Amino acid sequence: MVILKSSREIDKIRRSNQMVAEILEILKEKVVPGIDTLTLDRISEELAIERKARPAFKEYRGFPFSLCASVNEQVVHGFPCKRPLKEGDILSMDFGICHDGYYGDSAITVPVGKISKSAQHLMDITREALFLGIEQAAPGNRLSDISHAIQKHVEGAGFSVVRKFVGHGIGKNLHEDPQIPNYGKPGRGIRLKPGMVFAIEPMVNSGGYEVETLKDGWTAVTKDGSLSAHFEHSIAITENGPVILSVTDGAGES
Repeated sequence: MVILKSSREIDKIRRSNQMVAEILEILKEKVVPGIDTLTLDRISEELAIERKARPAFKEYRGFPFSLCASVNEQVVHGFPCKRPLKEGDILSMDFGICHDGYYGDSAITVPVGKISKSAQHLMDITREALFLGIEQAAPGNRLSDISHAIQKHVEGAGFSVVRKFVGHGIGKNLHEDPQIPNYGKPGRGIRLKPGMVFAIEPMVNSGGYEVETLKDGWTAVTKDGSLSAHFEHSIAITENGPVILSVTDGAGES
């Protein structure tokens, strides 16, 4: 069941997402060759606690860290570790918090030093696909209009959309209905209404879309070893269209 949120609830979700955006911006500046992702995990947790918030992912269904840190061919749910990042890597950071009973969730992929043009292109297309999906989150549209916009842009650039993982509703719970695939035909699924709050998150591979999970039970990697990028925003659907909540000023684009 999709839960419609009141304006008061959306304000609370917005505040949680602002905190997530602030923390990701700080982490982004710290991503340089030589830093390890376990350090970034520690910093993310400290920043959440400073804001009187709880890291949303830590111990969620048994996940042992606060930050999902996925490097290169790792798609999502990567375990932070002591291995230093190196020049040319790309790092996807997915982070969430709970504050005042409501959740925030966002993800970015960032370069480690100077990266290849092909890696940058993958990141650019993934981020563009996120915003094209968000544009479709308007009252009266169907849920799959979001999915189709993402898939069309990604595949038009010669990349593939991960199909195993999806976006989701968000509010008093980190994951709520509906599930939001990043692929599909338009004009299907529920009719979108004001008060719906979604986390939209395309994961895009430079090779095939197939993924597999490592022995840790969490870290998903591309089956063919190709690079993967991940961007995510939490958004609210209003009478006037979608509003991005996971930005530092609480409105507009990041």
